[in-house]
Amino acid sequence: MLAAFAGGATWAAPPEPESSQKEPDSTKKPAVDPQARALLEKMSDFLANQRQFSVQTDGSIEVVLESGEKLEFDYSSDVRVKRPDKLRSDRRGEKTDAEFYYDGRTFTLYGKNKHYYASADAPGNLDEAIDAARERLGVEAPAADLLYSNPYKVLMEDVVSAADLGQAYVRGVSCRHLAFRGNESDWQIWIEDGPRPVPVKFVIVSKKVESLPEFTTEFSEWNFSPRLGDEVFHFTPRGNDKRINFLDRSKSGPEKQGDKK
Repeated sequence: MLAAFAGGATWAAPPEPESSQKEPDSTKKPAVDPQARALLEKMSDFLANQRQFSVQTDGSIEVVLESGEKLEFDYSSDVRVKRPDKLRSDRRGEKTDAEFYYDGRTFTLYGKNKHYYASADAPGNLDEAIDAARERLGVEAPAADLLYSNPYKVLMEDVVSAADLGQAYVRGVSCRHLAFRGNESDWQIWIEDGPRPVPVKFVIVSKKVESLPEFTTEFSEWNFSPRLGDEVFHFTPRGNDKRINFLDRSKSGPEKQGDKK
């Protein structure tokens, strides 16, 4: 299936005929191409070394209906990060207009259309905060795996094979196109050539859902010297804002027999 994404590229040489008695080919490429691994690690190190940055993300999320029809919903986000313990994401789209704040002590999600906000205690560093927001609250920052202190480690956890598909262009930017396969998802990443190996595009196909929905994020307007005071990451309610509670998914008990429908 990945060959379709790669424009016909193959992951391994075709098998030898059964009658072949050739010795094992010691030059056969490993499942994870060392060049793909090295390029991903270079990008990871570059991002991890940035103490603060802002980036514009534009993405799309596929939703699969019971009929099998796929719908695509677009969004844009302004993401700001200040390591080791601050994150803000302002997202606009067809299905959401919300702001997410993490100030090192608290999560806050603010719905601008309804003027509702929810806050909860948060861990004291960004890595743990991303995990807690995802697992406890069901809140996901755009391309959150790239915001960890070691994106390479997180991205490679489920990888079983990888390939460097060569040079490509995204919105006129010269990139290196890498493709990775995993047990739970397949994903591709385009990394900018040159002294700033930043991600330009990120595509994930989920294997956990039968219809294989696809999630795409493109990155632009990287700024590694923004002015980010602590107030940027702290939410202050406006006059007509109303507080509600998060549904803490980590505290949900097992479904009772009588609750099944």
